[in-house]
Amino acid sequence: MSTDRHAAAADQPAPDAAAGHKAPHGEPAAAPDPQPDPAPSSAQAGPEAEPAHAGAEPAHDGAEDGAESLTGEAGAQAEPAHDEAAGEAEPAHGEAGDGDEPVRGGAGDTGAEAPDGAAGRPGAEGAGSAGHGEDGSGGPGAEPPVSGRGGVGEGPAGSDTGAEDPAAAPVLSEAEAELAAQKIERERIARRKAERQAPVDAGGKLSGKAADLLAAVRAVESGEKPAPRYFDEAPTAPRKPAPAAPAAPVAPPAPSRPAPPASPAAVEGVRSVLARGGAPEALAGPAATALGEDAAEQLTENPWRLLALAGIRPTQADGFARALLGPEAGPGDERRAAALVGWLLEQAALKGHTALEAPVLRSALAQYGVPDPDHALEEAIGDGAVLVFHEPLGPPPAEGEEAPVRILVGLEGYALAEESLADGLARLANTFDAPADWDEAATGPGAELIRAVAAHGLVTHTGGEAARAEPLALVAAARELGLRVCLAAHAPAPGSVTVADLLAGSQGPGRDADGQFALDLLVVLDAPQLDVETAAALVESVPDGARLVLSGDPGVLGSAGPGRVFADVLAARAFPQPVSRTPDPGPLGELVSGIGIGELNQVDAPGKEVVIVPVRDAGEAVHRTVQLVAESVPRAFGIPAEAVQVITPGHGGSAGTRALNAALKERLNPGPGRFGGFDPGDRVVQVPSPGRAVPATVVSADAEGLHLDAAGGRILVPREQVESQVRHGWAVTAHQAVGARWPAVVVVLPGDAAQALSRDWVYTAFGRAERHLSVVHGVDQALAHAVAQELPKPRTTRLTGLLRALVAAQEQPE
Repeated sequence: MSTDRHAAAADQPAPDAAAGHKAPHGEPAAAPDPQPDPAPSSAQAGPEAEPAHAGAEPAHDGAEDGAESLTGEAGAQAEPAHDEAAGEAEPAHGEAGDGDEPVRGGAGDTGAEAPDGAAGRPGAEGAGSAGHGEDGSGGPGAEPPVSGRGGVGEGPAGSDTGAEDPAAAPVLSEAEAELAAQKIERERIARRKAERQAPVDAGGKLSGKAADLLAAVRAVESGEKPAPRYFDEAPTAPRKPAPAAPAAPVAPPAPSRPAPPASPAAVEGVRSVLARGGAPEALAGPAATALGEDAAEQLTENPWRLLALAGIRPTQADGFARALLGPEAGPGDERRAAALVGWLLEQAALKGHTALEAPVLRSALAQYGVPDPDHALEEAIGDGAVLVFHEPLGPPPAEGEEAPVRILVGLEGYALAEESLADGLARLANTFDAPADWDEAATGPGAELIRAVAAHGLVTHTGGEAARAEPLALVAAARELGLRVCLAAHAPAPGSVTVADLLAGSQGPGRDADGQFALDLLVVLDAPQLDVETAAALVESVPDGARLVLSGDPGVLGSAGPGRVFADVLAARAFPQPVSRTPDPGPLGELVSGIGIGELNQVDAPGKEVVIVPVRDAGEAVHRTVQLVAESVPRAFGIPAEAVQVITPGHGGSAGTRALNAALKERLNPGPGRFGGFDPGDRVVQVPSPGRAVPATVVSADAEGLHLDAAGGRILVPREQVESQVRHGWAVTAHQAVGARWPAVVVVLPGDAAQALSRDWVYTAFGRAERHLSVVHGVDQALAHAVAQELPKPRTTRLTGLLRALVAAQEQPE
């Protein structure tokens, strides 16, 4: 795009200043509990009675030429066009793993969900791309079309379509069988040698059904794909493995980390079972890692244990069970019901829930053809597979009255993390008994926060981007007073350590003999990004008598992992909550502040701080984006291309991160991609865990893996992790961008992303710009509607209730 074109776009009516700066954003309002998506109802359908989610989204042709402002004029829209192909496998809210995922993903922002009427259309989970899912989906719920006999296929459990008739197979002589086996083994050895010789291999060489299923698993593990959406449309995160055991008795609980690889013997045993069930043998390693050394025995005894593997759907596990068990693998099998209970709760965790209401869980079990959902749930609770909780509703009842409660069901890991976190927060608030006189230090914009921290052990602090100056002033004042202080943030920031590095011990104050941080004050920025496991590990590491400050902007996207820690602590109203009154400066600050309260205002942008570039379709959106990054923004504002960040709603689709990164690489750093798809100088993000995205640049690669430069520090990504952890980073999702800011940001809103938009997504994406924001606008009125109407999706958690109960118990007279 030429400078004239860019200036012309800038001269269009930009959002006009509202009278005065909007008030800081308050506490998120309570929202109704999530309900499962509708599913086909059929008593005979068995596992086919699964909530159907099409792997595509409506794609609108974009805005008319006259769309000149962010609010936009209503333009003609094309009829929704659904693309049946799902998102291709890509190296993780994180998404992060984006986790967005991972990876958790991003672990990833939420994608647009197709209308319920689109149910039942096929979509390959591992190949192609369609739609916009923040976590890399090509549309939620797209499932690999695994068909054929004897495999992990579709169809009701117990049907005879999934198992191959042994009598129909040709009979081989012993010699012929031996020769065939030797040939297969020689081919396998040759493949392994070829893979070892390659510097970095970013893709597998399977095909057909095995490739589809393997791609689906890798996509979910990496955070590129969301798990199927059953309970709401909240941002997804990659599945988390079980927490690792602490290295020493004094070590605090740690967030989930990948389990160590299984032994070769365990992998071989699983490979044999998978082969008998028609599943791809390449899943042997992940299955053995997920289930442990006795994975082969577990799968033989209960084939539905395959659901413990990320990316596997119930219909696929049903097909695997039919191949192993034959006709007895029916929808009412107790083993199937027990596995489904755990799987549904894991899917809910990927959506941010730490528990589910019992009626919601029973309804979901019924949709999967479980004949007696109540009995299945009772059995799971009785066996200890899940935990049940009774949470009081409303104020305490009068004497003699029965308190209303809601029954919640959750997995043990998340339940223990939530309870540990509540106990730790209460401990910090109650063991602090030395209020200090910091009046002399309580000056400037952070005075209120400094006074609150001087008198309390636990303080929450809210405000926009400009409010970050207040905790920084607190840190400076505390250091002047001689306190041991640590400033931690979600993303790398000047003067701070990342929360992940602090917990890992690679940065920060270190730990004492009891395994706790050697500090007097811990200030955590970006607190909305704390999931319940990370927060529990962090709080348990803060010693008695120390101060903890949780600071953040409640308007941004939530954590990639389960829980809504910051919002729950605010909702409990059990601790001091100073609110920043510092307005975000300039036209960008006014625009973002208005979005935070549901208003897409016009602002006066004399310096072209906000520019709207209308486009008709996704192809034009990609073209305009490349011009903005490579030419227009550097020329008009003096901001180099490497300081311009592109943000788009999802990884898939014709204007998702994959398409945009491919176009930007071709323009800014063309090359053959000789290092597993990457070249020296490529801009990338590494997603080492769900919800984390570390910006970096490719330096080189060798037999060990990919070498990256991240803000002057070197990172080596092992070759086997490159595919799941590294992706190009010229364009990222909003979940990957949260916590960071750039001089210039280009937000791309193609027409088919309209359903992916929500107020917190727009607030987060627009708020990443420091000096200039370009909006490639193709969603017509959907942007204004999202800001005004699409609130953050609710998450079912227990932390608020736990905190209120602890506070009430402490206030009771002895």
